[in-house]
Amino acid sequence: MNKKLLSLLFLVVPFLTFAQDKGLDEKINDAFMPVAVWWEGFVLTSVPIGGYNIPFVVLLLVLGATFFTIYFKFPGITKFGLAINTVRGKYDDIDTHSADKSAAVNIVDGDVIDTIRDESKEGEVSHFQALATAVSGTVGLGNIAGVAVAIALGGPGATFWMIVCGIIGMSTKFVECTLGVKYRDVDADGTVYGGPMYYLSKGLKENGYAGLGKVLAIMFAVLCVGASFGGGNAFQSNQAAVQLKTLFNIDGGASGLIIGVILAILVGIVIIGGIKRIAKITEKIVPFMAGIYVLACLIIIFANFSYIGDAFGLIFNGAFTPMAGLGGFVGVLIVGFQRAAFSNEAGAGSAAIAHSAVKTKFPASEGVVALLEPFIDTVVICTMTALVIIFFNIDGSNMQSVFKYGGDGLSNVVLNSDGTSIGGVDLTSMAFDSVIPGFSYILTIAIVLFAFSSMISWSYYGLQSWKYLFGKGKTADMTYKILFLLFVIIGAAATLDAVIKFSDAMILALVFPNMIGLLLLFPKVREDMKKYITAIKS
Repeated sequence: MNKKLLSLLFLVVPFLTFAQDKGLDEKINDAFMPVAVWWEGFVLTSVPIGGYNIPFVVLLLVLGATFFTIYFKFPGITKFGLAINTVRGKYDDIDTHSADKSAAVNIVDGDVIDTIRDESKEGEVSHFQALATAVSGTVGLGNIAGVAVAIALGGPGATFWMIVCGIIGMSTKFVECTLGVKYRDVDADGTVYGGPMYYLSKGLKENGYAGLGKVLAIMFAVLCVGASFGGGNAFQSNQAAVQLKTLFNIDGGASGLIIGVILAILVGIVIIGGIKRIAKITEKIVPFMAGIYVLACLIIIFANFSYIGDAFGLIFNGAFTPMAGLGGFVGVLIVGFQRAAFSNEAGAGSAAIAHSAVKTKFPASEGVVALLEPFIDTVVICTMTALVIIFFNIDGSNMQSVFKYGGDGLSNVVLNSDGTSIGGVDLTSMAFDSVIPGFSYILTIAIVLFAFSSMISWSYYGLQSWKYLFGKGKTADMTYKILFLLFVIIGAAATLDAVIKFSDAMILALVFPNMIGLLLLFPKVREDMKKYITAIKS
C-alpha cells in the first residue's frame, strides 16, 4: 500500500477522536439533517395512483424494465443459457479467431463478421470477474435486512413481486451493460474507462443530442461520486462496525475508529491495484460469501421441508389476495417492487461501470452476462432470505408468532407481536439462530464481507466518475482514493446519519439520467445482439 496514502489515513484519526469527544459529529449531523431529509424526499417524490403514493423513481424503473423485457423478448429467460455459457468462456474463441478461418465473407448490418472484433479493444477483466465485481456492489445488507423488513411490511406476497421485479430487471441490466462496453474508452496501455458517463455523452452525441448527453453524463458522474462516498462506503463501514461491536459487546467510540482504520487499510490494499486487483478479490469473495449464505438458507429450508408448501402458498396467495391490514394488493406489489429495485440497482447504471472493463470485442456478450446479476441478487438470494423469514414466522398470518405482518412501508424496523421493535438484520439473525444456533456469528462475518466487497466495488464506480469529471491523471486518481478511504473511517467511527442518508439517496437519483439514456439508445443494443449471435453461429 502507498506509504503517503497510509500516513494520510492516520492523520484523520486524531481529528475523529477529538470530534467524538466534543460531540462535533452530532452537531454536523443535526445541522445537515434538514438538507438530507429534503434530498431524500426529492428523490423519492411520489406519484398518486389508485389511492397509493408510488415513488416516481420506482415507477420509472419498473416501467422501463417492463418495456425492455417486452422489446427484447424476455432476455432474462430466452438468453439465460447463453449467459451461462458466456460466463463459462464457451464463446471466448470468437474474440480471437482470425478472418482466414472461413473462405466465405459473412456480412451483417454492413459489417464483415470475421472483422467485427476489430471494432473495439481488449478490456482488463474476464466475464466472470466483471460479473463478480458488479454482484459484490449490489449484494449486501439489502438482501439480509431489507428483505426481512419488506416481508414484515408487505407480508409473504411481497416475495412474489420481488421475484417478478428481479426478472424484468435482468432486461435493464442487459441494456445498460451492453451500452457500457459499446461506448467505453480504452487508453493505449489498455486501461478501460466506461459506464453511463460515456454512453450518455458519446451515444447521445451520435444520435444528435450532444448537449443533453453531456449534461446527463456530468449529472450521473457527480451523483455517482456522492453515492460512492455514502451509500457505497460510509454506510457499509458503519453497519459492519455496528455488527462487530454488537456481536463482541464492545462499547465506546474508539472501537469504531479502530475498526474503521483496519477496514480502510484492507480496502486501500485492494483499491490501489485498480480494477484488476478488485476483480481478483471479488471473484474469490463473492462465491465464498454467497456460498455460505445460500448454504445456510438451504439448511433452514430443508429443516422446514414440511412447511415448503405452506410457505409458497402464503407467497402466491399473498401476492394477489393480501391479508387484512397490509394495504391491499397494490400496497404489497409496491413493497415487493421497491425492495427488489433498491436491491439489484437495475437501472441505476452503476454496474455498467464494472462490466465495461471486460475483455471482449462484442458488447452484447457482456450484456447477456450482466442479466445474471439481478437473478443472483434478487431471484436467488432475496428469495432465500424471504423463505427463511416466512418459515420463522409461519404463523404470522394469525399474529401468533414472532412479529405481525403489515405496516405503512415507511419504517425500517419490524414490530414484534408484543409491540416492541427489532431491526431487519436482527430479525434475520433470529430466524437463522432458531435453526442453526450461533449462526449470528457467521451472519456477522457475511455482513462484514458484504460490506467490504461493496466498498471496493463502489470505489471503482466512484473513481471512474471522478476521472470523468477531473481527468485521468495520477493526481486525480490518488485524490479520490484518499477521500474514499477517509470516508471508510468516518463511516465506522462517526454517527453522521444525515450524510449517509443524503449520499444513499444519490444511488437512487442515478436512475434519472441513466434511464433517459437507455430509453434513447436501446435500439443500438439490438444491433449489437444480432452481431454477437451471428458471430457465435458462424
